[in-house]
Amino acid sequence: MKIGYKWCMEFPPYLATMPMHAITEIHGEPGLLERFRLEIRAFDPAARERLGAALDLAAELHRDDRRVREPYLNHLLRVAIRMMHHYQVRDVDVIVAGLLHDAVEDHPGELAGTDVADPTAAALATLAARFGPRVARLVAAVTNPEYDPDRDRNAQYREHVAASLDREPWARVIKVSDFTDNGVGVVYTIGPKVARSAAKYRPLVPVFRDLISRPDTPLSAPVKRHIFAQLDLAEERFSAILDKPN
Repeated sequence: MKIGYKWCMEFPPYLATMPMHAITEIHGEPGLLERFRLEIRAFDPAARERLGAALDLAAELHRDDRRVREPYLNHLLRVAIRMMHHYQVRDVDVIVAGLLHDAVEDHPGELAGTDVADPTAAALATLAARFGPRVARLVAAVTNPEYDPDRDRNAQYREHVAASLDREPWARVIKVSDFTDNGVGVVYTIGPKVARSAAKYRPLVPVFRDLISRPDTPLSAPVKRHIFAQLDLAEERFSAILDKPN
């Protein structure tokens, strides 16, 4: 990898088995980068090179972005690591798209330049040229469109998720990893965003339960059971945040 991080820190030998939010809290971004490196050892050299290139691009695009208390890259790393470790994904296009799933939505100008009529389309074309049309299609499926300012934003978000993931089974895998990081991980957020996030994500629990249960969702039965358990945990946490005690 050429992202410029030094692999000189010492990490415990059990890093590969630690929960990702524990790695985040104890070892931060360097720990997640090391965990990513451990996960991609299972891939061949060409695949590792592609994954490293995607990580380099994600790190560059999101270099100044923050996610409450942490660098935004942490979120992208957890999404990718979760797919490899917990979902047993070995499809390199899917993992590349997971690393870049917010690139077009957050940084279309950096990807495609500012002098374009449609920055989103141009940014997706750039991803297609660099990583292939399938990666661009998967990223497109999890990229939020511009919303109607006269309608409820969260309702439009849910409609978009349901419609776009209905058409792209592999995009469901990326999005449910993203949702797990945001939903189950809502307890790692602070301030008013906790309630806002819970209210945004709670109605998506049955949507994801339906999408993951479909026969064309390309995950094994044990992985689906793991995801259902995570959705149950997300629902418990949303209820604890949003429901008034009796």
